Amino acid sequence: MGNLVEEMLLRRAAYNSRRHFLKKCTSGLGAIALASLMGCEKWVPGETKRRALNPDILGPHFSPKAKSVIFLHMAGGPSHLELFDFKPELQKLDGKDTPKSLMEGKEFAFLKGTPKLLGPQAQFAQHGQSGAHVSDYMPRFAKMVDEVSFLKAMHTDEFNHAPAQLLMHTGSARLGKPSMGSWTVYGLGSENQNLPGYVVLTSGGGAISAGKSAWGSGFLPTIHQGVQCRSKGDPVLFLSNPDNIDSHLRKKSIEAINEINRLEYEEAGDPEILSRISQYELAFRMQAAVPGIMNINDEPEHIHQLYGTAPGEASFANNCLLARRLVEKGVRFVQLFDNRWDTHGVGEGNGVGEGMRRSCQAIDRPISALLMDLKQRGLLDETLVVWGGEFGRTPMMEARTGVGFDGRDHHLEAFTIWMAGAGIKKGHIHGATDEIGYYGIEGRTHVHDLQATILHQLGFDHERLTYEFQGRNFRLTDVHGRVINEVLS
Repeated sequence: MGNLVEEMLLRRAAYNSRRHFLKKCTSGLGAIALASLMGCEKWVPGETKRRALNPDILGPHFSPKAKSVIFLHMAGGPSHLELFDFKPELQKLDGKDTPKSLMEGKEFAFLKGTPKLLGPQAQFAQHGQSGAHVSDYMPRFAKMVDEVSFLKAMHTDEFNHAPAQLLMHTGSARLGKPSMGSWTVYGLGSENQNLPGYVVLTSGGGAISAGKSAWGSGFLPTIHQGVQCRSKGDPVLFLSNPDNIDSHLRKKSIEAINEINRLEYEEAGDPEILSRISQYELAFRMQAAVPGIMNINDEPEHIHQLYGTAPGEASFANNCLLARRLVEKGVRFVQLFDNRWDTHGVGEGNGVGEGMRRSCQAIDRPISALLMDLKQRGLLDETLVVWGGEFGRTPMMEARTGVGFDGRDHHLEAFTIWMAGAGIKKGHIHGATDEIGYYGIEGRTHVHDLQATILHQLGFDHERLTYEFQGRNFRLTDVHGRVINEVLS
């Protein structure tokens, strides 16, 4: 540490000269003047607050309905045909050959030849005043249908998991674009300076196909990327101090590191250095704030009963409760990935019927509890809850391993998404698919439309929330997307 500080002092002495000032700092004076004219906050060493200079980007474009978003992503693609899209005609056609017109010129992950149609593997009933169909796999959620809007004819451009997940969350099937949560924090910041604006929670086992790029910041400053937290063990890896290091010494070390970073910024002018300073400072503040927020032991017993939580375990139920706690504390975007929905029917007991029922048992209770809990606390009116996967499932059977394995292949033409809270119509159904759930025939909506609608509820015109990179302005929805006004109240 002594050599490091000595080197730092020598560098500082070199900077404290008129020659260095005239040679290196004139552009800095211009930036200070511009920041003053644009109304930006002054940068103070040790308390960095990096704000965009463009006032049309910083802050909402109009009054928002949502202060925060909870996005529940069922990674793998849940079958709409076993959950929310009731198709009695498909049941009549069970075991029949698929019409050639549905196969010719189409792209599938695994289907070949002439597969058999597969009837619904669940029982359906209508629920609530809206009369929405929900299968017997989701009995608790069925009681909440009058709180949500269903998008029954969502479609996408990708039929493989990784690119479809990237498209859903970054607006592009290719790597390198910022995620929806990163765009949100870039535009709005966080309401809690001691917590990240964007938090990611995972469950279901294993990494999702798109990996951490699904919550990366892309070309946005890295301070806006999602911070992955855990519901078991340390909430964030390396959050705890090492042995023989207390908070006072940790603070001193961060101050020394950031002083070096500040000197480096004065020399190089790279704005990413400011992001690095902010991340060090946020990490230090998180050491005090995060353990308390992520500890669900202090929740009353009736809340644990409501969600079905088990403190100390890693589970989707715990993550739903944590999502409520995080938005309650001002986190802007909470992303839950549950990785258990790739129901191809490969292996005994893993058909779409058994697989979907087992997966739904893990999410039905906590999702219903989340909606009820947000509502009873007055948070649902300002929290946008979104549920869905990256694509749907085919009406045709996939039987790669022989007869009896009733799986469904990936399907990009139609799937179901639902939204609730924050200015979304209650008990509403938008869009419809054909008699076997293959094509959207009414109210078709695209992934980019969903993204535009989420940003709209946060107070953004999706065409104006942009960031200049490599000579052009980029946005989440690229050159596509429209707000789905039909689901807005």
